[in-house]
Amino acid sequence: MENRPLEYDYTVAKMFMLTTVLLGIVGMLVGVILAWELAFPAVNTMAGEGLAEYTNFSRLRPLHTDAVIFGFTLSGIWATWYYVGQRVLKVSMAESKFLMALGKLHFWLYLLVVVAVVGSLLLGITTSKEYAEFEWPIDIAVVAVWVIWGMGLFGLIGIRREKSLYISIWYYIATFLGIAMLYLFNNMAIPTYFASGGVGAWYHSVSMYSGTNDALVQWWYGHNAVAFGFTVPIVAMIYYFLPKESGQAVYSYKLSLLAFWGLMFVYLWAGGHHLLFSTVPDWMQTMGSVFSVVLILPSWGSAINMLLTMKGEWQQVASSPLIKFMILASTFYMFSTLEGPIQAIKSVNALAHFTDWIVGHVHDGVLGWVAFMIMAALFHMAPRVFKREIYSKSLMNTQFWIQTLGVVLYFTSMWIAGITQGMMWRAHDEFGNLAYSFIDTVTVLHPYYTIRAVGGTLYLLGMFLFAYNMYKTMTSSRRVEESELQNASPMGA
Repeated sequence: MENRPLEYDYTVAKMFMLTTVLLGIVGMLVGVILAWELAFPAVNTMAGEGLAEYTNFSRLRPLHTDAVIFGFTLSGIWATWYYVGQRVLKVSMAESKFLMALGKLHFWLYLLVVVAVVGSLLLGITTSKEYAEFEWPIDIAVVAVWVIWGMGLFGLIGIRREKSLYISIWYYIATFLGIAMLYLFNNMAIPTYFASGGVGAWYHSVSMYSGTNDALVQWWYGHNAVAFGFTVPIVAMIYYFLPKESGQAVYSYKLSLLAFWGLMFVYLWAGGHHLLFSTVPDWMQTMGSVFSVVLILPSWGSAINMLLTMKGEWQQVASSPLIKFMILASTFYMFSTLEGPIQAIKSVNALAHFTDWIVGHVHDGVLGWVAFMIMAALFHMAPRVFKREIYSKSLMNTQFWIQTLGVVLYFTSMWIAGITQGMMWRAHDEFGNLAYSFIDTVTVLHPYYTIRAVGGTLYLLGMFLFAYNMYKTMTSSRRVEESELQNASPMGA
């Protein structure tokens, strides 16, 4: 038998790469519209009074968060899985008609769910639970999509040729199991139409939990959706793509395992920090704060491992725009996972909670860490998937600097706005009366809201440059062979 190199089938990976780019633009475009609406409310009526109902903040805000989380990020996770999984496990999806059919079913059912989500949120059909706005029929479809991915994931692992599981695979498995558990428990609901004998809309539901219990479960889910959606799978990506792109082995495989188990054990207990000074038992609040601070250790363990992977090869950061994306992403990961625990300390939280500092924290993590890493992963994948070299490295460099400036403007303006808010809300005169009204804070913050909108617009511009570069790479760039591309670690994949 002829001993030929294994040819991987990237059909499903290509599909998810396209939705990653498309939903990234949609999610961030909606975010920019929201930012300008907050700075200049008249923006809401620019498209006409008839559309104002569908473009106001309350309709667009959940669409923005869900498009970025469950659209852009999830598509990026799945695009990289269908690429990384085959290469690291040394098996092609083309070898199993069942797995290939499962992968395509996964994509098309996911696309139907995306359409249902966008339509329902624009119509104001929502459970009003943050990051869990979908009504029960959509929830059932989401579970089906997730189970199908899980079958494909474990199916590919089951037929692998590579005996050992590279660390990235551990993180993808944890993503599947973590979100499966979180989503199922938080989204348990009672359809009111069937429980009340036909009263109300058939798609409406109420949570099985109530009061403080509902809040506890919601923020156990909300915080850990960040863990298993924005942290764990993105770490999986950088542990594969940074060594592959740089030609350097991961600095410490033992540290990667230690950080993995640290994240698994610590992250799940930190959700209580969202409910400080609430009706949640005080010991739970304290536990949330303590575990949040402890979380710095495994988070920084991963980030330092990533940065030390470049030890002795730092000149690549200057020469390669793709390495720039990944190293800055790692830096933002360190930064964000220090900022979050600081905000979880009770005395700091008393000032920061409900302010725009929280918004800044979320976005320096998502834009600086998650989005940078997903875009870097797709840039690395494109030549190998489409057999064409990247259309323009100078355009990639331009995108990097425009988006970096956008992120910096975003989080610095929100830091200043948030701390200003917190200080003004708690200021009082010698008689104990509040020194400022709420509208006073709104007026003071207007310049920072404008800067935030400008920063978001710059980041969106970078997304369009990214989409254009990817499109030209797919369609008109120079053709390359696999042998021309760097074949570095991990595991020679």
